Amino acid sequence: MGLIIDNFAGGGGASEGIEQAMGRHVDVAINHDPGAIAMHKANHPHTKHYCENVWDVDPNEVCKGQPVDLAWFSPDCTHFSKAKGGKPRDKNIRGLAWVAVKWAMQVRPAVIILENVEEFKTWGPLGEDNQPDKNKTGETFNSFVEQLKIIGYHVEFRELVAADYGAPTRRKRFFMVARCDGLPILWPKKSHGPRKSIEVLSGKLKPYTPVADVMDFSKPCPSIFDTKEEIMEKHGLRTVRPLADKTMERIARGIEKFIINNPDPFFIKDQTSMLIQYHSETLDHEVRGQAIDEPIMTIDSSPRYGLISSHIIQMNNHMIGTDSRDPVNTIVAGPGHLGEVRAFLIKYYGQGIGQDLKEPIGTIVSKDRFGLIIVKGVEYQIVDIGMRMLEPRELFTANGFPPAYIIDHDADGKKITKTEQVKRCGNAVPPVFAKELVLANVVGVERTMAS
Repeated sequence: MGLIIDNFAGGGGASEGIEQAMGRHVDVAINHDPGAIAMHKANHPHTKHYCENVWDVDPNEVCKGQPVDLAWFSPDCTHFSKAKGGKPRDKNIRGLAWVAVKWAMQVRPAVIILENVEEFKTWGPLGEDNQPDKNKTGETFNSFVEQLKIIGYHVEFRELVAADYGAPTRRKRFFMVARCDGLPILWPKKSHGPRKSIEVLSGKLKPYTPVADVMDFSKPCPSIFDTKEEIMEKHGLRTVRPLADKTMERIARGIEKFIINNPDPFFIKDQTSMLIQYHSETLDHEVRGQAIDEPIMTIDSSPRYGLISSHIIQMNNHMIGTDSRDPVNTIVAGPGHLGEVRAFLIKYYGQGIGQDLKEPIGTIVSKDRFGLIIVKGVEYQIVDIGMRMLEPRELFTANGFPPAYIIDHDADGKKITKTEQVKRCGNAVPPVFAKELVLANVVGVERTMAS
């Protein structure tokens, strides 16, 4: 059995997926960031760790003559990604991928897998302004692939989406698989698809895992109409940052798309849901509630029990957000950008518009209230809107990490801040990618050889 090497190991996403596939620990993990290595150690204690620049690590010294079954590479993607915008690019960071050729030449791994953003294929020289030279797009990438072929590797590459393999995130990544053992390169088959697709409706694929499955709906969701002082007092928070105008605009567009104009809005229905009771004297913001698996509270002469609708707001691009029944969009390493928006609804007892229960759900908007929505023939009025940022644990689980993965402290017990947790999550490879690629190209080969 040969060695398994994880270069640019980070917090351990690739290692986690590899271990799930192989049933054993990764032998070596390499990363220059002490914080990333510290989280990796907490979750992969049997791995030998090198906290060094990848160029300073000698493959021959690491392997000591042992064969290498798999070498995984996830070089920094920020200087390829379109998310970088018009900021200058660093040719040295863009050149980190060449370390894969170094390993190929010195210890000849049977399989090399490289992960990056889809723009990696455009890798080429930078101009004097440190921006990619549009006339030489892809030149360096082609040279990189050709170099691997020259030293005896068969190379294939394509883009994969994590949601297609069961992770509740739409994260798309470029993958290159290179092997020199004469065996074919295999790509994992999709197991999941959009919930309304023909493949899912016909039973050929499972529906995408919804982000709702990883969200903690018991978390408080402060009203967007409360002052920061009210939020701090009600929820015991030390500091609250006021919502920016653009955030409020996104919330408004999301409420309109996912609730008011949605013929099939998502409502929280499981046992962690809350049944909301609004009293007329506190209708503005105060909300009392209960778990739906408990006896209902006292019903007064004007029942005001309602529903909670939830969706995801995205604050790092021009997208409105995500339906909670769908996978969440790509989780990035920067400050929090994914939040949950909840609309609190109560039954509306004014003069409304009726409809046949057999007809599709209808919608009506009123000028003097947030909005009316008809749910299975019953009119509900939106009386409050809450918003909270997703917690690091929810983000890690959405990226496909197991719930028990350690994210809040390192191997020495040192606390990891929420900011660092989100950074590690955004930089991580969703484990499902590594698991599926290794199952197809390493584990399958080992089983064939053993038989």
